[in-house]
Amino acid sequence: MGIREPLAEIAAECSLPKALEAMGERWSFLILRAAFNGLKHFEEIQSNLGIARNILANRLGRLVDTGVLSREPCPEDRRKIEYRLTEKGLDLLPTMIALRQWGEKWETGCPSNPVLVDQRDLLPIGPIRVYSHDGRPLAWEDLAFRYREELDHSRAAE
Repeated sequence: MGIREPLAEIAAECSLPKALEAMGERWSFLILRAAFNGLKHFEEIQSNLGIARNILANRLGRLVDTGVLSREPCPEDRRKIEYRLTEKGLDLLPTMIALRQWGEKWETGCPSNPVLVDQRDLLPIGPIRVYSHDGRPLAWEDLAFRYREELDHSRAAE
């Protein structure tokens, strides 16, 4: 059963629609980018993105509701609110980098500025890849869907 075969059963159990429901629109990704870039306050996010206040308030609320961001009082001034990435939000980093790299390759045709580098070596990061359990880089042709029960059964037979 190859990955390209239409499988309604697998599609019904796929987590991609839920992920898109939580994140799947432009402003949410741009707010997330702002958070990864260290912006924490409503005003600085609004100024940086040029987004309407009502839209920003709506999207921030949604990202807090889905657990991607937390809403906390600012330690220096408890009247101000900070939006911080949660563990769930931080786990979106590879997705954000993969989308950025895809955009550089297929949409803009040039590297983004500023360049994303490894902080230790100050060299550009490599492309986001899909890897096997043992670290081999995988291509589309190397992938297949299997039902979890099949995997459990094949392991038990070993």
